[in-house]
Amino acid sequence: MFTDSGNDLRRSIASLLAASMLVGSIVSPLPALAFSSESIRPVAPAQSLPGEAGKPVEQALEAPSKSIPMPDPLVNNQAGTSGSSAPASGAGKAEMLFDISKAPEPVRKLREAIVEAAASGDLERLRPLMNVGPNQTQVSADDPSEDPIKSLHDLSGDPDGIEVLSILLDVLSSGFAHVGQGTPDEMYVWPYFAQKDIKTLTAPEKVDLMRLVTAGDYADMLEFGGYNFYRVGITPDGKWKFFSPGE
Repeated sequence: MFTDSGNDLRRSIASLLAASMLVGSIVSPLPALAFSSESIRPVAPAQSLPGEAGKPVEQALEAPSKSIPMPDPLVNNQAGTSGSSAPASGAGKAEMLFDISKAPEPVRKLREAIVEAAASGDLERLRPLMNVGPNQTQVSADDPSEDPIKSLHDLSGDPDGIEVLSILLDVLSSGFAHVGQGTPDEMYVWPYFAQKDIKTLTAPEKVDLMRLVTAGDYADMLEFGGYNFYRVGITPDGKWKFFSPGE
């Protein structure tokens, strides 16, 4: 025997079936997906690049790194300790040195003797170290024949020549340049930046320079176009060529 609730359930199911039949008569069914024998193709094997038969694409695209040489480093890590640079004037190149042991023995001995004499505070102790005659050591461009010790005394800012001796010590404490290799003008010149383009000095080189001159002097040198303070020249055989300011 069915209850009222059972009758209601049967009526609901019948309504749903009728609705489904109505929708089916209006909406056409979706077309079935058709697959042909051409729909699925086998994947082609890896192709070889021209000139590399037998190698798959993945291997052919690998760059042979060992076949291309690496470029030289852009920065020379030894710059500032040794090397070469075009001199401020004249042809050829100047080798910049910062180790006195790199100089010939006669040059080293004369430099040591000059340092000892200058440290004494007595200008006359420089006289025996200087050349005489036609190859006299030059200390002044105004009168090359003038007595060199008198010239140094006149150049010094004090009456005893102490200032010029101090400058001589400072100059010889810097690095030096080897110039004119293989020529009659071969020489070892202090300071090294006397043979460099003053506009290209690095920060450490400017520190070396300003141990000798002031910032104002440096500005004047930039305008002048080169180092124009005191310098020392010694020949490879240990002769004192010059100690003079300017070019």
